[in-house]
Amino acid sequence: MAQNANYSSKRRPPVVLFDAMAYVEEQTPPNSLTKNQRNDFIATINFLKCYTGSQGTFNAYRRETERLLQWTWLIEDKTLTQIKREDIEAFIKFCQKPPKAWIGLKKAPRFIDREGLRIPNAEWRPFVVTISKSAHRKGERPTKEAYEPSQNTIKEILAILSSYFNYLLQEEYLPVNPVALIRQKSKFVQKRQSQKIRRLSELQWQTVINTAERMAEENPQSHERTLFILSALYSMYLRISELVASDRWTPTMNDFHKDHNGLWWFTTVGKGNKERQIAVSDAMLKALKRWRKYLGLSQLPTPADQSPLIPKLKGKGAITNTTHIRSIVQVCFDRAIIQLSADGQKAESEALIDATVHWLRHTGISDDVKIRPREHVRDDAGHSSSAITDKYIDVELVERHRSAKRKLISG
Repeated sequence: MAQNANYSSKRRPPVVLFDAMAYVEEQTPPNSLTKNQRNDFIATINFLKCYTGSQGTFNAYRRETERLLQWTWLIEDKTLTQIKREDIEAFIKFCQKPPKAWIGLKKAPRFIDREGLRIPNAEWRPFVVTISKSAHRKGERPTKEAYEPSQNTIKEILAILSSYFNYLLQEEYLPVNPVALIRQKSKFVQKRQSQKIRRLSELQWQTVINTAERMAEENPQSHERTLFILSALYSMYLRISELVASDRWTPTMNDFHKDHNGLWWFTTVGKGNKERQIAVSDAMLKALKRWRKYLGLSQLPTPADQSPLIPKLKGKGAITNTTHIRSIVQVCFDRAIIQLSADGQKAESEALIDATVHWLRHTGISDDVKIRPREHVRDDAGHSSSAITDKYIDVELVERHRSAKRKLISG
């Protein structure tokens, strides 16, 4: 019976369980669940409620706990109280190669509104296959056969599930954390000597920022914001989420502020809901003045200036959608790609196709860590340790390669 249910569940997609962060507080277990499954659902909802202060963290924890519950109930015909170490290992293998019916070719909303009700979206899938932007431009399309999670994805699954089971353990819902019992996580996650930081080359960055300046001159109404956004992402190492308004934070003009020494700083709330102060360079202050002049504001903000840092192009208020920021930056990237190609820089042009907004943060950190004390860069970037900042130091790698370049094999 359980074997038949397992086979059947692999051939059809599961029905989504958990809604968006704004609705999680009022969610109740679906009527189709058994008593024990309802208990699992309630315990998981209570866990997710602990992370409603950060959209990104909530989404990641919801994604992995949902996958585990769907697998536990539908594939294994078990509940959380029956999960052991070997089950978690089996689940990781399942995530590495999920059934095709569980894989989507595009991201779909979990729930949709219909006649005033939130109903599960039939197009949603627990796993989604993606391809690079360069592959998409070449006409390639995602296929379910191509789904393959990265090493970082597997590592994140293990980390999130460990936090999840620790919570259930503390709540006395489970007697043990099965993830903690896995002694050889290396069979799922390979250790690498180093991971390359995805960033723009010096030529790519100069082309991008020069392109943004030309766009701003040609069409100020559309692209003065483009220039300011690029300047802020690069100069202050901002994450895209730190430029948009959310339930936890709305960036305003007075987040730029001057201290008693006459030095300018920018306050933001970043990853993990942590507030940090970022030192503002003269060049960034100049970019701010230009942006405020275009908006018809005074040269620099006062402590009382609570106007949005990035206002909507149409309507009132701040931009609230990171997709909007991505599209603004992508327009500039696309123009820069064309410019590099026209300049005969084909390799640089093709490499820029895969660039994302987050590469601008990486580029700013990588450039600054060569000329600033790493502790200063660490604190401005919001890194939890200097070890993270050290990953951006590629000067030593250049010297290391240079010293090896002329090594002889035979005299």
